[in-house]
Amino acid sequence: MAKAKSIYVCTECGGTLPKWQGQCPHCQAWNTLQETVPESSSSRFKSLAASSTLQLLEDVEAQDVPRNPTGISEFDRVLGGGLVEGAVILLGGDPGIGKSTLLLQTLCAVADRMKVVYVSGEESAQQIALRAKRLTVASRGVQLLAEIQLEKIISTLDAHKPQLAVIDSIQTVYSEALNSAPGSVAQVRECSAQLTRFAKQSGTTLILVGHVTKEGALAGPRVLEHIVDTVLYFEGDTHSSFRLVRAFKNRFGAVNELGVFAMTEKGLRGVTNPSALFLSGHDEPVAGSCVLVTQEGTRPLLVEVQALVEDAHGFNPKRLANGMEQNRLALLLAVLHRFTGLGLFDQDIFLNAVGGVKINEPAADLAILAAIISSFKNKPLRDKLVVFGEVGLAGEIRPIQRGQERLKEAAKLGFTSAIVPAANAPKQDIAGIQVFPISRLEQALDYLFE
Repeated sequence: MAKAKSIYVCTECGGTLPKWQGQCPHCQAWNTLQETVPESSSSRFKSLAASSTLQLLEDVEAQDVPRNPTGISEFDRVLGGGLVEGAVILLGGDPGIGKSTLLLQTLCAVADRMKVVYVSGEESAQQIALRAKRLTVASRGVQLLAEIQLEKIISTLDAHKPQLAVIDSIQTVYSEALNSAPGSVAQVRECSAQLTRFAKQSGTTLILVGHVTKEGALAGPRVLEHIVDTVLYFEGDTHSSFRLVRAFKNRFGAVNELGVFAMTEKGLRGVTNPSALFLSGHDEPVAGSCVLVTQEGTRPLLVEVQALVEDAHGFNPKRLANGMEQNRLALLLAVLHRFTGLGLFDQDIFLNAVGGVKINEPAADLAILAAIISSFKNKPLRDKLVVFGEVGLAGEIRPIQRGQERLKEAAKLGFTSAIVPAANAPKQDIAGIQVFPISRLEQALDYLFE
């Protein structure tokens, strides 16, 4: 038998090439081409959306999308209020972080009012039953299907017509239309497209579990994230009892929304006051610690930023940032030296965000510098103080979004003073908290260490 001719597909953009190259000519990405078997039929490729006639946008009646709450408040928050009919949700995360546990809890929570199906390609029905017994959840009404063939999965779902179905995981599903192995670029792309088409046509809400690579990105072609409606990632250290679920894409809700869970013997439990997780709760103020009010989606969170500044014992001082951008740290240190004269070129600097949370917004700039200066001078900041603000390259303190909500959250948790950008100063006093507006980095040092 003649060997099937193979092609090379880019995992980033989905472009195809007849021969392997180090760089994809379509998206210029390096080392992203993977060998696969070309698809033999073109009849499978149909529009995912229903066809319609040409019409004016102003004539289209806009309606709110109804939601089906899952009963798990933190999961509903990340989804934007609940499950949407016909939506396709992609949930990724490291192995053992709690993806299957959360989805099994969700299915059991809604099984009394919705028809649900759990399709497992990695575990047997007995293993799932053991997990449900360990979690002590009411599993009555949850239907199981241990299958990895796409055609059988779609046929079963079409016959039973569930309102919610979980595919665990998309990398284990394969289609007979392709000759490549499960988990290959062609199989993942084809299976996800067919399942998405079924969800849109039948109205079934699908949740796809996706594996991640060692870099933390979803395995398979990047087009997988473009096809689905919602992309969720599990974050957090597997050695910690806390888990974070973040929405990176959501067509039915806010992006970057964050759900906080605690892993217990009974499964994942939502955390009602997540700010308490990210505050270490020192008995008295310590040097190198500053509390930041960050914004995760629609929720303000208080996070403690810790810094350790120590004399360097080598030729190249170390710059390490855990949970924050390391390049941003180098930029802030340059601004600090330029406008305050404080040079830390001979100091090792270590940064950490308490609780394993990742801080990506520029509003953390001022809090990072405050923690670094506090550690360098070995002088604690004042008690019950919160800091936020973006530091510009000219030494100015730039405003950030939703400053009022951040201040109200800090006041609710008992903080009595705040250093904020001048443009974020409230027009009316907020009960219980004193606000110090600043416009320059030099002013911030006067307030911090007066």
